[in-house]
Formats: sequence, structure tokens, C-alpha cells
Amino acid sequence: MLESAAALAQEHADLEAQLADPEVLADQAKLREVNKRYAQLGPTVVAYDAWRAAQDDLAAARELADEDPSFADEIPALQTALDESADRLRRLLIPRDPDDDRDIILEVKAGEGGEESALFAGDLARMYMRYAEQVGWRTEVLDSTDSDLGGYKDIRIAVKAKGTPAPGEGPWARLKFEGGVHRVQRVPVTESQGRIHTSAAGVWVMPEVDEVEVEIDPNDLRIDVYRSSGPGGQSVNTTDSAVRITHLPTGTVVSCQNEKSQLQNREAAMRVLRARLHQLAAEAAAAAAADARASQVRTVDRSERIRTYNFPENRISDHRTGYKAYNLDHMLDGDLAPVVQAAVDADEAARLAAVAE
Repeated sequence: MLESAAALAQEHADLEAQLADPEVLADQAKLREVNKRYAQLGPTVVAYDAWRAAQDDLAAARELADEDPSFADEIPALQTALDESADRLRRLLIPRDPDDDRDIILEVKAGEGGEESALFAGDLARMYMRYAEQVGWRTEVLDSTDSDLGGYKDIRIAVKAKGTPAPGEGPWARLKFEGGVHRVQRVPVTESQGRIHTSAAGVWVMPEVDEVEVEIDPNDLRIDVYRSSGPGGQSVNTTDSAVRITHLPTGTVVSCQNEKSQLQNREAAMRVLRARLHQLAAEAAAAAAADARASQVRTVDRSERIRTYNFPENRISDHRTGYKAYNLDHMLDGDLAPVVQAAVDADEAARLAAVAE
């Protein structure tokens, strides 16, 4: 497996040569493609070079130890360095999700629990936006439906990395495991007797795709316009600016109403529609291959939960990885790195095991 990195190192060298080619420099689309692949391969090539250097150092120490026994003292440390470099390279060579470096569209939708669920959906949306801010990503609210008490009945957020992220560090790579049902246990603001209630909100995560990557036949779309609902304001509740798009072959429905113009709402809805159709195709392929990527739930049912947020105990529990911590307040403030990393590590371990079989 590790020797296969030699081909990637050669590809990296070829790409470096292309970056100096005037024809490539003159073609902006080609230049972006080459730059992206060059950046993706960089960490693997560095790890490969380090592994080969560690091999050479250990071989030299063993050879010298035959002539001078004092060199034998260096062998254990060099063997450890070789093992560590091999492990780093092996992890970088694990077959990756092709969408890992993509930006995402993240949806949060209130489920069972009425206003309390909507308030929790708002907590989750803010948690993800604060996490994105901490890691240096940009967020954009594409559409939302507010609840009466300040939460969200549903909200869609675009999350974008700045520049080309390192392998495994893009928004999809880090947040794709957040999809599923999130359960909350706390005393609702509407509860007068202090009783703890359980409610749920659903999270969907989809890689965002460009228009050219997902072909949508205009004849497959039914587009309806209607008057926006929600708080008043310029153009809101006064014009038919909200847009609902139905993709007839799949029955996928997307609506957007946050923007002031019908055109802006249509563009936002099409972004979400492309992401959903891409995800549907990816899930169909994943299901055929029995891949765990198809695990995001399609109903906001409390029985199909991936994580529980227990406010009385200040506890967060992930039911897939076994991760548990008693710093829920910090997690909701965006400190999601440990629970996200636990999911990434579990997926990586499964991929390593599959390669070893």
C-alpha cells in the first residue's frame, strides 16, 4: 500500500511542471484544476518522502551497527520514527470521499417538540455557524423560517472554506457526519413546572456542487412563486418574491423566501436543489456499495438519533462513536472539534480496516 505513493509523487512532479507551462497558465479553468490537485497531493508527497528517508536512516544504522556496535543504540528510535512515518502515510493513502474538499449546504429542521424543537434547531444552527467561524470558514444563510419564540422551523446554511483546504479539512470532510437526528433534553422555556422535556431536530448535510456538475433539465422543473411569510420588511409580505421549485423526476421540493427578489430566491433554491440531487445520486451509489455515507436519516424521529444534548447534566453524547463530554455549554458555543474528530477517527478506522482486509 505504501509503495503506491510513488505514483502520486510522480503525478505531483508532473503537476508542478504543468504549473510552469504557459498554456496552462493561460487557461484559468485548467490552472485552477491543476493547482487544486497539486495542493491535494502535497501532504501525501511530504509524508512519502519522510517515510523513505526514515527507511534509509534505519537501513544505514543497521549496516553501520555491523561494524560499530554503538550505532545499534540508535536503531530503536529510528524504528519508532519509521513506524510513525508509515502510519502517517498510510492514513493519507486511505481511499477518500471524492467530495471531501467540497463546501456544504447544511439544513436544520425542527421535529417533534413544537416551539421547544424550533428553539433547539436555532441552537444547532448557531452552534454550526460558530464552529465554522472558529475554523475560518464563511457562512451564508440561504433561507430560514422563524418560529414565534425566536428559533427556526427550518434553516439552510451554506458553509464555505477559504482557499483550498488541506486533505480531510474541508467543510464536507469535517461535518458530513453531523447528518441525522439530534435529541435535546432540557426544561423548555414554555414549561412552568420545571419538568424536563425531550424533543428533536434533524440535520442534513450536503456537498455543494457547481451548476455544470449537475445537469438539470428545465423541463423537469415546476416553479411556483408566492408571497413570503414571516416578519415584515421591505418586499416581504408585499410581493410574490418567494420561490418553490419542484424537481418532477425525483419529487424533490425546495423553497426560498429570504431574499428580496424572486430572482435571488430562485438562485438560492437552485443551489439547494443541485446539492440535494447530487446527494441523492451519491447515496444511491453508496447504498449499492453498502457504504456508511447513506446513514443520514430522512425523518425527524426521536428514535433515530445520533446525538443527545442533556442540559441538566451539561452532557453531550454521540451514540455512534461513544463520545461523551460534560461541556455542552462550550459545544453549543462552537467548540465542536472533539466530537467532530471522534466521528472522523471512527470513519478513518473503518476505512483502514477495510483496506487491510
